[in-house]
Amino acid sequence: MTASSSTENPGLARQVWHQLEPVHALFWYSPDVFAEAEALGYKVDTRWPSYFAWRAAPLGAAGAEAVSAAFYSFSPRMVAEHIPAAWTVAPPERVLEARTRAVDRMYRNLLGDAIGAPGIAEAADLARTATEAASTAGRPLAAANADLPWPDEPHLALWHAIGVLREQRGDGHVAALLTAGLDPAEALVSFAAIGAAPVETFASRGWTDDEWAAARDRLASRGLVNADGTATDRGRELRDSVERTTDDLAYGPWRTLGAEKTDRLTQLTMPILFKVLESGLLPAQNTLGIGRV
Repeated sequence: MTASSSTENPGLARQVWHQLEPVHALFWYSPDVFAEAEALGYKVDTRWPSYFAWRAAPLGAAGAEAVSAAFYSFSPRMVAEHIPAAWTVAPPERVLEARTRAVDRMYRNLLGDAIGAPGIAEAADLARTATEAASTAGRPLAAANADLPWPDEPHLALWHAIGVLREQRGDGHVAALLTAGLDPAEALVSFAAIGAAPVETFASRGWTDDEWAAARDRLASRGLVNADGTATDRGRELRDSVERTTDDLAYGPWRTLGAEKTDRLTQLTMPILFKVLESGLLPAQNTLGIGRV
């Protein structure tokens, strides 16, 4: 297997994402991260006040419209509940400092003495090589994260690299959704329609029942969903095309890294992935469809 072009291995970008995303995503559920958020002054009875702060901070003190545009699938009304109020609790630069501390605490508690293992340093170097090959043109969240200084410690550099790569893929996914003519609510409804996750899971994005039903009706008028909300053949084909485009747009870093080194990166991060899964902190269902073939 070679990595010379996306046509030779079109699923590689998705395969790597499925493994690396949980290694990064533990951040959104870790008690260590919530502790840092609470110390900053954010409410932690739900994850959303700190979520919007953590993820939007690389953009600077962005307003609700800018964050809604970048995050895409969240209801603008939900975004406005947290942005720009997040910056009155702590300015972005303090949030980013605390984010680094939170990642450090999280990984040290997760990995224990293994935090200094040579494999983590090697994984960080490989991930950085992939990250530095990731185009950020037209990708605001990826660019904002890539513009941050690289952490010195390998476990922090690894998390940072995966973060840039996941935002680079996410920005490309937004481009694919726009090309397919799927607005933010329709993107979620169409994803639920193919069984990526139960409809209830997508309630976390803040759309009302009426807004969800209206989006479903729009999709039905295009022949993309049935009356019961399940995808038609055309709907499945459209979602497949969105995912293929997303993979193609996310393939550049892995083409540069090459198949052998990409395989090495996945091997090196496998022990971390197992630790993350064993922690029980990740939800069984998620809006990204992680774990879905």
